[in-house]
Formats: sequence, structure tokens, C-alpha cells
Amino acid sequence: MLNELLAAWISRQRWFGGKGRPIDELSIDADVVLTPGLRHLIVAVWQDGCRDRYQLLLGERHDLPDRLAHALIGSVDGICFYDATHDPERTSWLLDGMARDETRSGLRMRHVEGADIDTSPRSIVLGAEQSNTSLVYGDAYICKLFRRLIPGVNPELEIVTALAERKAPHIAQPYGWIEAELDGTGTTLAIMQEYLSNANDGWDLALTSVRDLYASPQETSAAEAGGDFAGEARRLGVATARVHEELAAAFPTDLIETHEIKRMAESFRRRLGRAVAEVPELRPHVGAIEDAYHEVEQLTGAVPVQRVHGDYHLGQVMRTPTDWVVLDFEGEPGQPLAERRALSSPLRDVAGMLRSFDYAARHLLAGRAEAADLEGRAQEWADRNRAAFLEGYREGGGVIGRVDATLLRAFELSKAVYEVGYEARNRPTWLPIPLAAFRPR
Repeated sequence: MLNELLAAWISRQRWFGGKGRPIDELSIDADVVLTPGLRHLIVAVWQDGCRDRYQLLLGERHDLPDRLAHALIGSVDGICFYDATHDPERTSWLLDGMARDETRSGLRMRHVEGADIDTSPRSIVLGAEQSNTSLVYGDAYICKLFRRLIPGVNPELEIVTALAERKAPHIAQPYGWIEAELDGTGTTLAIMQEYLSNANDGWDLALTSVRDLYASPQETSAAEAGGDFAGEARRLGVATARVHEELAAAFPTDLIETHEIKRMAESFRRRLGRAVAEVPELRPHVGAIEDAYHEVEQLTGAVPVQRVHGDYHLGQVMRTPTDWVVLDFEGEPGQPLAERRALSSPLRDVAGMLRSFDYAARHLLAGRAEAADLEGRAQEWADRNRAAFLEGYREGGGVIGRVDATLLRAFELSKAVYEVGYEARNRPTWLPIPLAAFRPR
């Protein structure tokens, strides 16, 4: 009966990856009692012959208080089962377990060497995430539970612990993690880090700047508008270069030769072919995009590669009172773990941030009648902040020479091609945002 309740409930959760497809079977692969009234489950969900596994904290109460009514999964024999991530009376086990390095029935809770964890704060659930669930404890910690489980060490845990050992700046300090064996492989279930309670989200700050520009008189330039973001964009470029420098020092690096560069260009071309077949509006731009990819194929000499962020944009950075901090080193969540851990050019991250500036500039125009009138101001804002970010990246030690500029342009166009397909499927009114990337600059 519990399995049936879980199947009906899990299909409605925003972090569930199989939405829109029927669940053929749900089974409980692991069930660990943590404290009275709290169990840790790993469930296997079968859809179309494929299996995904998810973790959840299962709470049990005879009487469910009103504050937890929204977390109810269902009732069996007078027992209410619910998602206990929403219950601060139960989630204290996360802090307690990590502080004590507790192991229970294969579930291993660990703290970073030298970290002193205060077990007194109570938790609340952040409401903005899609693929994970994060619990904030007071103003000290944020614990991210990886809902969909992929065997192996999560790149975020691997990267932030390595950078913390080097005392690298621009990261949120790690405090602990939870792991278990999955298919015989040590697998990260959760990671707890410093909570930046007095920081501001980079995307929100950028949008505030864009709003200020659009609200200012028509003759006001982006540099003159009250919320000019260029200084922050430059500082973010410096921080990005320094994070790349630390990643190169903490992990192995390599060089890719000409044949591998050509293979990379061919992967860009395959993505373009799929997108053109799906979105006819992209067809007029194919020639210019192909030209950029051809330039990559003509490059000679080796290209350096290293560990990178892999999903870099304004929503992955926070501005503290002193500097920028980079978050979420998971890579693209939908990609295989090996691909998320693979070495790549740091220009991939640079391209992701440049695309994010374009999105911030045009996000507020989506679906608005006056979008055409504001397009020039949007382009001005994007160009100004892109240039400032690249200036800061060079200032911080990042290299963008002639060869690098060719690669960067190809990475950026490939990212925009991906965005075209995504927006056409999910947010058609946003399609003009990535299409603007193919206009001559």
C-alpha cells in the first residue's frame, strides 16, 4: 500500500524526472530508520523499461499538524506518511549525524575534517529549486538533498572540498555530506555548505539593473542608468578566472589535439542539425553558425582543458558584501556523471555567462508589446556587461587570445542553439531571446 501511495505522490513532485509518463512500478530499494518517526528511503521507479532512483525522508505521525498538511503523502492504518524535509522536528538528524560521523545501515553521514557543526538550528525548505531539495538551518548552513540519485561522487562535493582544502576564495565552504553505496559505488546523497544569508543572487541583481535602464529616460545610456551593472560584471569576470585557476591547480589538466577539436565541432554541428529540424526559425542563421564551427575545425595546435563549472550562469553566483561566490558545481544535472566530471575548456563557462547576460537583458521583454522599442537598449546593456565580464576575466588571469576567441564564439553559439530548442519546447514566448544571439554584433 505504501508503494502505491509513493507512486502517486512522487509523480507530482517537481524534482521527479519522469513527468508525463506513467509509472510502471515503484519499489523500495533501501529503508533505514533514522529516528522514531523518520525513515530514509531509496525508491526505484520504472518507466518504459528504464529505472531511476530517488531518495526521500519519510515521516510518520499518527496526527499530522496543519503546518505539514501540504507534505502529506497518504495514510495507512491510521499512520500519516509525509515528506519529512518539511518537518524541522525531524530534520535535525542531518546535523546530528554529520557532526558525529554516524553510520547507520549503510547510510554514512560525514563532516569535513576540522569543521565544527552547530546542531541547534532548525531547518526550513527553500522553495525555488527544481531538481533537488535544499534545507536551510538558521543563517549557518544549507543542506542540498540530491533527489534523483546517480551512482558516484557528485561533482559539487568533489570540487568544493578540493577547493576548500586549498583555501580557495569564491566558494561556499563545505561542512559535511551524506553518502551510501549504490550499485556497489559510493554515491553522494547530500552535501551541506555555508549558507550565504547576506548575499544576493546574481540573476536578481542583473534584472534590477535592466529594470532601472528600461525605466530611465530614452536618452539615458546603460552606463548612465542608476543601476549600472558593469562594475559587478567585471568583478564577476575576475572571480570566474580565479575559480578556473584554482580548478586547474586542484585537478588534473590536459591538452586536446586537432582531431579532438574537430570532434568537438562535429558535436556542435549535430546539435545544430537537431535544433533546425525542430525549430524552423533557426534555419536562416545556419550558414553563419556553420561558418563559426568551420573556423574551429581549422584550428591547429593543442587546446588546454580542465575541470570546469559546466552549467555557469547568473543564477549560479551570489554577491556577498565583499565579493562574488560561485555555487552549484554539479554540471548540467541531466547529463551523465562521467560527462559532468569530464575535462573541458574553461571557455565553456565563459560562454555560459555571456549567454546569461543576453538572457538578463531580454528576459523582461518576453511577450511584451513594447519589446521592439526596447530591443536596442537590451542589446546595449548586454554588450556593455559582456565586455566588462571579459575584461575582468582577463584581469583575473583568464586567457582569451585569437584561438580562444574562435572557440568562445563556437561555445556561445552552440549554447544558444540548445536554448532555441529548449525555449521552443517549453517557453515559446522566450524564443526571441536565444535567436538574438545569431545577429551580427
